[in-house]
Order: sequence, then C-alpha cells, then structure tokens
Amino acid sequence: MAAITAALVKELREKTGVGMMDCKKALAETDGDFEAAVDWLRKKGLSKAAKKADRVAAEGLVAVSTDGGKGAVVEVNSETDFVARNEKFQAAVTEIAALAVGTDGNVDGLKAAKLASGESVDDKLTNLIATIGENMALRRAAVVVAEPGVVASYVHNPAADNMGAIGVLVGLKSEADAGKLAELGRKLAMHVAAGSPAVAVSVDVDGVDSAIADKEREVFADQARQSGKPEQIIEKMVEGRMRKFFEEVVLLKQAFVMDPDRTIEQVLADASKEFGTPVEISGFVRMALGEGVEKKEEDFAAEVAAATGQS
Repeated sequence: MAAITAALVKELREKTGVGMMDCKKALAETDGDFEAAVDWLRKKGLSKAAKKADRVAAEGLVAVSTDGGKGAVVEVNSETDFVARNEKFQAAVTEIAALAVGTDGNVDGLKAAKLASGESVDDKLTNLIATIGENMALRRAAVVVAEPGVVASYVHNPAADNMGAIGVLVGLKSEADAGKLAELGRKLAMHVAAGSPAVAVSVDVDGVDSAIADKEREVFADQARQSGKPEQIIEKMVEGRMRKFFEEVVLLKQAFVMDPDRTIEQVLADASKEFGTPVEISGFVRMALGEGVEKKEEDFAAEVAAATGQS
C-alpha cells in the first residue's frame, strides 16, 4: 500500500477538483492507488460535481431561521429554479439556515460547519451536485441578534416553509412580551421586503455610509447650482433633498407600508407606549435571490442553429 501523504492528497485534489477530505477518503479506499482513486471519485460522481462548479448558479432559495433573540438568513444558489423545487435541495437549505443561527454569519465558517449528519455544509452541497447534476453554492449568510428581544422573519412568496426569493430578518430589542414583539417584527419585516418606497440600507441616519451620503450631497449641490440661485438658498435646497434621500434609504425614516401616515420611527414609539417598555430595532437584513449575480443569457435559437450547422 502506498503512503497517503499530504502531497498525494493535494495532487489528487488538483487533478479532480474534489475537496481534500473526499480525496483523502478516495486514496484510503483504494490503498493509495492514485489512478484508482480518480476512478473511485468518478464513480461516486464527485469528480463530475467538481467540473460543474464553474457554471453560473443564480437561481435557488433564500431561507430564514430564527431562535428567540437570534436569526439567520442564507442564500443557496442552483443553476435552475427547477432544482429550487427539489425536496432534497430544500431540506439541505433548511438545515443550512438552522445551522447558521449558531454562527456569526461568516460564509467560510458556515461552509466548514458540521450538519447533524456529520458532514460539512460544503460536503453536503458537493454530494447534492453529484446527485442532482447542477452546480450549487452557499453564496451569502447573515445573522441578526436582539438581546433581550426577538428576531422576526418574513419570506415573500415562499416556495416552501421559511424559504423563497426574498427573506427578511428584523431584530427588536426590548423587554416586552415575546409574542407581541414577534407580531410587530413580522409586520416590519414585511415592510422591509416590500422595499417601499426604496430598499432601506440602514436602521438610522448615522448608519448610512458617509461616502454614499457625501456623494448624494455633492450631486444635489451640483444640480441646485444650475438654478443660479444664491449659495444660501442652494444650501437649503440641498438639505431638503438630503432629508428626502434619508426618508428613502433609512428604515426609521420610511413611511410604514401598512400605515403610510406613520414612519417606522413613529410605529416603534407607539409600540413602546403600548407595551410599556422601549422597543428599538437592533438590526435587519433583506436578502433577495440572485442580487448581483450576472446571469448568462441563453439564446435558444442560436444554440439550435449552431447544433444543426445552420446560420
């Protein structure tokens, strides 16, 4: 039996693209025979799975999971929406979301974390790729904490329980009754999912990236100066437009989608009075499937023409 060295495992990984642990297992199963190990991986479908890893995966599911004052949302991608309806894929996404609740939201850490089966998230997805035949990937994860308090969730147009195309978490920090907080939090999560009038980027004004705010202020100033008005008037015009900007991107300043006459800030103030204790938003996350992923545009007619030799 040949010695199974780290160098041999590395060489097998480079040749097949399969994970280190699977390469090590393949060599152990074949008594260190390199070529036999390659065949072993091919038979298991793992080598085939690795070759799919460079294919664009922009479909899939966003899933949420909560546990009292902590919640997680993850995006697990596949190549087609057909796979998103696969029960095995959905079960895996559910497991991954639940596991993420106990993490800090770091994707690399979550990929290495162990599921109840003992396999890592990465290995679970690799095995699913081999079984189902499409590339899959854990793309994003985020965690929201509200201690004391409740993290509420909402999934827009769910494909299955707690998963769909848009997932939202809202953390409400408060000593109030958990049931009342959960009900309020779900309504706020629905507001965030609606993205009305715009998708919020921060809980409060201080949380808006200063570079973004400065750029907006500069653009508004340039636009105002074109009016030819005095500088002191221009300054007031810019401040007015900045207030409007913050009303769009700051969650607390947005008009509540279920009651446009009140801002989210007013909703929380009213809830604080009703519950008899302060209620504040500790954080929120809105994750929409495929955000920022460049999808390959398929030209079916061109593919058919190419396949038949027609121009």
